[in-house]
Amino acid sequence: MEYRRLGRSGIEVSEVCLGAMQFGVEAPEADSVRMLDTFAAAGGNFIDTAGVYGGGRSEEVLGRWLAGKQRGDFVIATKVYDPPTFGDNSRGSILAGVEASLGRLGTDYIDLYQVHIHDPLTPEEEVLQTLNGLVSAGKIRYFGVSNYPAYALQKSIDLARSRGWESYVSLQPQYNLLKRDVEWELLHICADEGLGVLPWGPLNAGWLSGRYRRGMDAPPDGTRIADFTSNQHDLGWQMQATEANWATLDVLFAVAERLDRTPAQVALRWLIQQPTVTAPILGPRSHEHLIDNLGAVGWTLDDACMDELTRSSARPLPYPQRVLRDSTRRARPPVEPALDDASGSRAR
Repeated sequence: MEYRRLGRSGIEVSEVCLGAMQFGVEAPEADSVRMLDTFAAAGGNFIDTAGVYGGGRSEEVLGRWLAGKQRGDFVIATKVYDPPTFGDNSRGSILAGVEASLGRLGTDYIDLYQVHIHDPLTPEEEVLQTLNGLVSAGKIRYFGVSNYPAYALQKSIDLARSRGWESYVSLQPQYNLLKRDVEWELLHICADEGLGVLPWGPLNAGWLSGRYRRGMDAPPDGTRIADFTSNQHDLGWQMQATEANWATLDVLFAVAERLDRTPAQVALRWLIQQPTVTAPILGPRSHEHLIDNLGAVGWTLDDACMDELTRSSARPLPYPQRVLRDSTRRARPPVEPALDDASGSRAR
């Protein structure tokens, strides 16, 4: 397992993060504890949850497991919002959320406290002041965001700089071989400002796991894709079973077969090797899934394989990125290394 600095912060995290979204929900507590033990034994030190996962059950399961461990050995990340106030980032919601999470996790501090989604109704000054106060109080060490548009992220970073406040150290976006919109603007901001990138959904809800192949006309019953399809979700069958995606999967399967790896391992490895990425967030529902996912560490995709996967999953750029690319002026590549060696890593 390699370790990487989280943005420009002073902490190091494992190159994959264990997502606890299913803990206490689809994964019973005994299975969740087994996954936590296996992840820690493999060298993983970075665990991500949220107050909303399972109505708090995920944090509770993680807290009971953490009680028997050396707290300083692990980097615990969670997120703030509690239904029915989804997206409410007001001072009161953040303060209530952090106290609830601290209680469920059974810890005195949270390493990385993340705003789960941008709230256009709450001024960023209020959000940043509140988070800075929690850092000063010792209740959180660092803070980040998830599901933020590019304009709001840059505005907030600039605001923090102008006020001399602590700012976000990480972004948790949707990012995988089939979902690369983040490369258009958000990754450029993260590279310029030194934010760590923690992709959620690295297997696109199972589309990159190897289970879905050209020729299928519907998802298997009981799968997440079947549930998404019934709800007209953007990860549902109608939205994802496109010729462009099947073509990407064809290449993914071919590369995996040549390397004697599973498709999930290759898809995760491609993401791990993106220069702005700090740690993809694994989302296993079972111990078997976790073992397969952990097979993505400890080896490297060569340049030819990386290029093959990148080209196969490329999609037409929107305006104005398309114009910038096609202009005679020098344009940036889609992904750039983070500043200040933020993406540097070392093995342990």
